Amino acid sequence: MSKPTPLLPESDAREAALFFVVAALCFLAVLATLTARGTYTAAHAWSAQVEGEMTVRLKDTDRRGAEDAASIVRGLDGIRSSSVLSQEELNRLLAPSFGPGGIPAGVPMPILIAVETTQDAPAEAGVVTAALTDAGFNATAESHADYASEVQRALGTLRIAAIGIVVLLTATAIAVIAFATHAALLARRDIVDVLHLAGAEDRFIASLFERRFWTLGLKAGSAGSLVALAVTAMIVFSAQSAGTQSQLLPQLSLDFWDLVILAVTPVGAGLAARWAAGGTVNHSLKSVL
Repeated sequence: MSKPTPLLPESDAREAALFFVVAALCFLAVLATLTARGTYTAAHAWSAQVEGEMTVRLKDTDRRGAEDAASIVRGLDGIRSSSVLSQEELNRLLAPSFGPGGIPAGVPMPILIAVETTQDAPAEAGVVTAALTDAGFNATAESHADYASEVQRALGTLRIAAIGIVVLLTATAIAVIAFATHAALLARRDIVDVLHLAGAEDRFIASLFERRFWTLGLKAGSAGSLVALAVTAMIVFSAQSAGTQSQLLPQLSLDFWDLVILAVTPVGAGLAARWAAGGTVNHSLKSVL
């Protein structure tokens, strides 16, 4: 006895192409989400690190005068510590801009004082500047929190962009599945007519497509997540091996929430495919067929 031919064939070249497209879209969506989250995590850690820090720039003074200025700053309320940066510390600080060779000779550089404020009642940069100016120093204090707020604003833009990318990729996947479903339905219009004559309801026919595309979306989402996992793991391993983690670059770590994103993606892809297929079939049966 021959096996009955199903409404949707077990394998099809068009389905293989659809599988690849959905898997690629899921991969891009996961990678965009992980990158945005990694960037947010890195910038949040950097912001927490620089909170309560400020830098004082001194001009027209020598090392001894800078030590006197640091002593004045330490005596202010809301200051935990202050110290004059040495030439070696300046070279390390500016190495990303000037390279390992340090600051070129002849480049005028102000003397810098690194200041840490207390957590309870931190001193403001204006207060430090005013105290040093009253003492006769040409000084300017800058709070690192000002730069942290700029980073937070940039992060807000990044989050919006990441959400937009994920929404766009999801909409693209739904549109592709809807198109493929409609094409498959038209290709088997005669079978649909026979099912209608046999008393099958539209909901039954739609459920056949829903189950088929639910499985396809689940498999494609799993494939996309696995590829994203492999790429992310390779990036994490390479960065840790080279020791080149930068504070403001995405810190991909594959922590608990990253794994949750990877695990949820196949289920989301399957549900989106099921919804797109069911909605397309119901609409087509009512308006066309």
